[in-house]
Amino acid sequence: MKEFVKTMLAVICALIVLRILAFFLMIIMFAGAIAGGSGVPLPKEGVLDVDMSKFIITEQTQENPVPSFSMAGMQMPVAQIGLLDAINGIEAAAADPGVKYILLRAEGASMGMSDAEEFRRALSEFRRSGKPVIAWLESPANGSYYLSTVADKIYLSSYHGFSYQLIGISSQMMFVKDILDKLGVNVQLIRHGKYKSAGEMFIRSSASPENREQNQVMVNSAWKVMTAAISEARDISPEKFNALVDNLALAEPEDFLSNGLVDGLMTRAKLVEKLCTLAGVESEEKLKLIPFADYAIAKVKPVLRPNVAIIYADGDIVDGDDDLMNVAGDRFVREINKAANDDAIKAVVLRVNSPGGSVAASVKIKTALDSLQARKPLVASFGNYAASGGYWISNGCEKIYADANTITGSIGVFSMIPEFSKVTKKVGVNFESVGSNKHSDMYSLMRPFDKAELDYQQASVEDIYESFVNLVADGRKMAPSAVDAIAQGRVWMGSDALGIGLVDEIGTLQDAIAYAATLAGIAPDDARIAAFPAPLTFAEQLMESLGQSNREPSILAGTPFEAMSAEVSSILSAQPGKPMARMPYAYEIK
Repeated sequence: MKEFVKTMLAVICALIVLRILAFFLMIIMFAGAIAGGSGVPLPKEGVLDVDMSKFIITEQTQENPVPSFSMAGMQMPVAQIGLLDAINGIEAAAADPGVKYILLRAEGASMGMSDAEEFRRALSEFRRSGKPVIAWLESPANGSYYLSTVADKIYLSSYHGFSYQLIGISSQMMFVKDILDKLGVNVQLIRHGKYKSAGEMFIRSSASPENREQNQVMVNSAWKVMTAAISEARDISPEKFNALVDNLALAEPEDFLSNGLVDGLMTRAKLVEKLCTLAGVESEEKLKLIPFADYAIAKVKPVLRPNVAIIYADGDIVDGDDDLMNVAGDRFVREINKAANDDAIKAVVLRVNSPGGSVAASVKIKTALDSLQARKPLVASFGNYAASGGYWISNGCEKIYADANTITGSIGVFSMIPEFSKVTKKVGVNFESVGSNKHSDMYSLMRPFDKAELDYQQASVEDIYESFVNLVADGRKMAPSAVDAIAQGRVWMGSDALGIGLVDEIGTLQDAIAYAATLAGIAPDDARIAAFPAPLTFAEQLMESLGQSNREPSILAGTPFEAMSAEVSSILSAQPGKPMARMPYAYEIK
């Protein structure tokens, strides 16, 4: 026994030492990054290599990203480039005589559907400079092929054996009622909105008809947007393209070529020859590839005397002020007030990339935005998500821009109260409550609600829903009954939201900036941008990363539902009975 204890202590000590060494190694690595950037000077001329496995497009650029790391090792950082900086990098390349053309390698892309739409549009604009975009694919999938179709030429690896997953898009919904029943957990979901499906996974074994309907409409709308872009670019009818996908007719490289989906099949060696010819060099050694992440970040210049602010509402809307990775209500109100009180700032763009969250925080943020809007033009730009609480805070802006693939709406409210009385009985644990009043223990989670308590909770949800509907009616100049007809918690794609009045125009973040500047009497080309809140510092990223690394791994890790883990955690972590205005899941095209 003594030897066993010694061995266990030795293992624990070794793991602690390894963690400490990994921590200091990371500090040294990032100190080097801060001191000297990548350490490799960019070629003055060459081919801009947009290898999308080497960077992530996020809302704001993080110059020194900190990776999360496990007890046994570390992950290498991947550059995080803000969407606006990425697009500005493409624009700079179009005007840069040193950039011969763009090599687009879209496999491994990590971005939302809306970001992909805007980045693809920027690449399309690049071609107007007369320089080509050349795309290279080995294993086409929905997202990578969609992005690649912007290119002048698409070349596909001639090797067989790669996986082709150009098969259409789908959404996965998970339901855990059956396992909760076995465990004895009873989830009490109080909501308004027949489409408000957040929390439905805990009380049903399958999707409600309304939930399935909205998911089907959303998937169809997103695929229609992608198919339209692909069909136009490749001069193929949407009907033919969908027939190829439906019949799984794209199984070999030759299938893509014979159906006009790519322009040639080649080995990597042949690709290099082609790239050298286009660049006007004789050999691979003379072919200079300019990494896009480094190039885009190098083109970011300090802004002097900013006159337009972008307020980034990026992440879940949460209470408090100490969550740096989400939209913490108190912290965010301070940022809004900074922009409002800065006399140099003449107009503001509210950039929303949020699935919603806390109603209380949303109310605080909306109040602060209303105060700002009384003093300065306020325009909204929707990113991948602007739903539920994200729509709550933004619907009153003077104009709302969204991408066709933005997910918005979800005007609805819910609260959720799990109770564990059956669990405690199963394990032989008994609870007794002593309270000052009849319902003092209704949120104890140790007993189910009685009818009066359910009615009380439902009345609160109904009151908040009515406030939400009236808020949108006022902001969008619609009748409350008209808002209610398109609300009920239903999620809409941007392309559909335009037709029902939830957004004003399909347009980019740059379009929103230009319009806001014009409202303030500033020529769009003279808009100088300040970001609120500022991107996280290295120290802030480090502390957040360490906090993430100490959290328990998600039960969904390694499963097909891993992408839902953040949403499930967000819902489960809410205070019992607290009203929430949030989407059920996040959606991402692979």
